[in-house]
Amino acid sequence: MTRIPRIEQYGLIGDMQTSGLVCDDGSIDWLCLPRFDSDAKFAALVGTPEHGMWRIAPVLANGEADHGVAAERRYRGDSLVLDSVWRTPTGTVRVTDFMPPRDGAPQVMRIVEGIAGTVAMVSIMCPRPGYGSVTPWIHPGDGRMVAEAGAEALWLDASVELVEKDGAIVSDFSVSAEQVVAFALSWGPSHDPAPQIPDAVAALTSTLEFWEEWAGQCRYDGPYREPVIRSLITLKALTHLPSGGMVAAPTTSLPEEIGGDRNWDYRLCWLRDASMVLLALLGAGYRQEAQAWRQWLLRAVAGDPDNLQILYGVTGERDLPERTLSWLPGYEGSAPVRVGNAAATQLQLDVYGEVIETLYLAHQSGVAYCADTAVLHQRLIEHLVQHWQEPDEGMWEIRGLPRHFVHSKVMAWVAVDRTIRLGEAGALDVDLPALRELREAIHTEVCTRGFDPVRNTFTQYYGSRELDAALLLIPQTGFLPPEDPRVIGTIDAVQRELSTPDGLVHRYETVDGSAGVDGLSGTEGTFVLCSFWKVDALALAGRLPEAEAMFERLLALRSPLGLLAEEFDPAADRQLGNFPQAFSHMGLIRSALRLYQLTAKPLSLMPGPWGSGANTEYTPVTDQVTSHVSLADLL
Repeated sequence: MTRIPRIEQYGLIGDMQTSGLVCDDGSIDWLCLPRFDSDAKFAALVGTPEHGMWRIAPVLANGEADHGVAAERRYRGDSLVLDSVWRTPTGTVRVTDFMPPRDGAPQVMRIVEGIAGTVAMVSIMCPRPGYGSVTPWIHPGDGRMVAEAGAEALWLDASVELVEKDGAIVSDFSVSAEQVVAFALSWGPSHDPAPQIPDAVAALTSTLEFWEEWAGQCRYDGPYREPVIRSLITLKALTHLPSGGMVAAPTTSLPEEIGGDRNWDYRLCWLRDASMVLLALLGAGYRQEAQAWRQWLLRAVAGDPDNLQILYGVTGERDLPERTLSWLPGYEGSAPVRVGNAAATQLQLDVYGEVIETLYLAHQSGVAYCADTAVLHQRLIEHLVQHWQEPDEGMWEIRGLPRHFVHSKVMAWVAVDRTIRLGEAGALDVDLPALRELREAIHTEVCTRGFDPVRNTFTQYYGSRELDAALLLIPQTGFLPPEDPRVIGTIDAVQRELSTPDGLVHRYETVDGSAGVDGLSGTEGTFVLCSFWKVDALALAGRLPEAEAMFERLLALRSPLGLLAEEFDPAADRQLGNFPQAFSHMGLIRSALRLYQLTAKPLSLMPGPWGSGANTEYTPVTDQVTSHVSLADLL
């Protein structure tokens, strides 16, 4: 019987340049080398085992790998080192999977350790570069096994015998108590000399030290610290260390609907996603990542904000053509499998707000002034001034007709407002009277054209009746105070029209069998980040018991390893979409910190934008809001 693991059965390993997913049956079913967006060498996740995988597991009586799952799985401390324990009739064994922070060739380490008794084991590595389309030449080389395919090679080292069998590298071995067997997979150009044989045990020690030191920099010590730290580690793992870029997720085409075609490549750097993630990292005290991302942004935009893209490659590549991999059947038959993303060419006005908000909060948190960034900021706002009245594809990257999305206009207001704040602080040289007039104009237009007074709710786009979960962000941005009746009405409308009976939130209404506002057919699961947005909106509105209950419900959605995909299907009780998703983990962190601040500690406790040094009062010209706590003050 073909195994079909659920998404939440996978664990993440990575080296901050790429990553792999390890199933609880001992199989690495997804591994892209040498970068997040490189072709997968193991692609069983969106195909079959014949498309590439590497399983290490106990052996059944017939000599085949046991497809049973590990009895215990956990990350070792505050790290990305994954331990899996099997208990068999003959003994107990632990497999430790990790990728050391890179110092040369990218490597995957797998250490098998006997705990009790004696356990017969098998390692089956079936490398298939080109997303499972290429069968490499496998042969011995200097006492090692190498799989070569065109320009690249995979080198496998082990402390037990390795043989080639039916296009795979196989090892049958046994481990007894206190015995250790180590495997190390290294990638390199096929024309280069073979990489050095690594010391897996020494690499384990240094990897644990790296992650524990990084996690130890977290300044948050409130409730829910364990899920917050796990989410921070996950976000760090999705950061491309050499460039500072952040991928939205390390996978492609994990479906938003099983059997559907809402399958997208998320191994790219969205300005929006990265901006929101950085707000969470800044809130937890991590400034180095903000500095690295700021430099990545300068390089990616390349002095040309008039042609700003909403997403780039991990080192700033602009050309990201979308194509389908016809030979892959997709996860649980959910085809097509796509690589690249056509959304790179869309107009999404909200991105200007998210980027400028991040630059503003980086300044507030003490990230050093950068003259080049100031010039970029000025040019971004100049471009937005000329284009904010245009329809766009919105933050959900619709593939239907462009519209005047309310969230996009609100974020245009945010871009102008934060620019004004920096201008008033002397950090930017801008025309403050003109920008104040524009801020008022945007505010007036949104409140007039984007609000339904009959239902007392903001709407998805001008003139529509549809709702959008992104409207929950209005009080977080400072556009209106949380207690404003229009905000309360919007929260209640989302609760009524976009939420499931247990409170999970859909992004917007999808139309099964026909194309809706997004231009796509089919449906999707509830969106995890949107559910965290509801936690924040409820908390800011003073409905803390509801917010805390919702947050606890969302924590229960995490996988056994504390990971979250993009979406959740409450009917099937399973995760959906690319995994793990930066958006989801960012939402968890920010909601945990917000609840902590609103229920336990004064704002002055936290550094930077969290503390009393942030602006705590702003009066929009239109609505005479005299006091509220904005996103800039909290996050």
